[in-house]
Amino acid sequence: MAGAIIGGLIKRGCAAADIAVVEPLAAARDDLLARYGVQAQAAPGAFLQESDVLVWAIKPQTFKDASAATQSYTRQALHLSVAAGIRSDTLAHWLHSERIVRAMPNTPALIGQGISGLFARSGVSDADKARVAQLMESTGQTLWVSDEAHIDTVTALSGSGPAYVFYFLEAMRDAGVAMGLTPAHAYQLALATFSGATALAAASIDGPETLRQRVTSKGGTTFAALTSMEADGVRTSFIAAMRAAQQRAKELGDEFGG
Repeated sequence: MAGAIIGGLIKRGCAAADIAVVEPLAAARDDLLARYGVQAQAAPGAFLQESDVLVWAIKPQTFKDASAATQSYTRQALHLSVAAGIRSDTLAHWLHSERIVRAMPNTPALIGQGISGLFARSGVSDADKARVAQLMESTGQTLWVSDEAHIDTVTALSGSGPAYVFYFLEAMRDAGVAMGLTPAHAYQLALATFSGATALAAASIDGPETLRQRVTSKGGTTFAALTSMEADGVRTSFIAAMRAAQQRAKELGDEFGG
């Protein structure tokens, strides 16, 4: 996700020299230099004191130690965390700051087509929020939530959501192959169907129920497919799966400090 944000900023005209990065792994530092022209440092230092916004794009398990090594240089900064599961109360305690925003992006951010759920603590000003929105919009859309608990829901819906789409793409491809198509043709049809249907939904003033009904003639092929899915409880199972993801997001927050 760090690479997606850096790449998005550079595409929008941000100079590589204006982006300071801490990356402990030498191979990753070399990759950042080769891909984006960004000179990353192996460890935090006084150079971070000039940073207005600090983006925490690290594994949750390493956040506490990383914040301890960094906080003396960054107390003046606005902190944006894209680390899953760690709640803002915990972040405020670790970072000794109230200027904290949590973000839950998703992997389409890698091609500028992501969406990020955002939550700001009370210490975050309107100007801070505008700065964060500008930064995250380099990777796609943004959506602010007023209740931090809703970040768990965002995680279950859009954060994990690309995997659900890939899961259905796999199933559609495999079904097409089982019915006689080549894997390449089946996958091409599945991809075009998903991208076309979502584009149509985005362009329409009607909701998904209406759009579904328009392509579902009673007694027809689509009706047969949807009737089969309803009988098998696909909708109910899918909603239950998203609730499982939401619950796991809450559990991660509990594990990392409540």
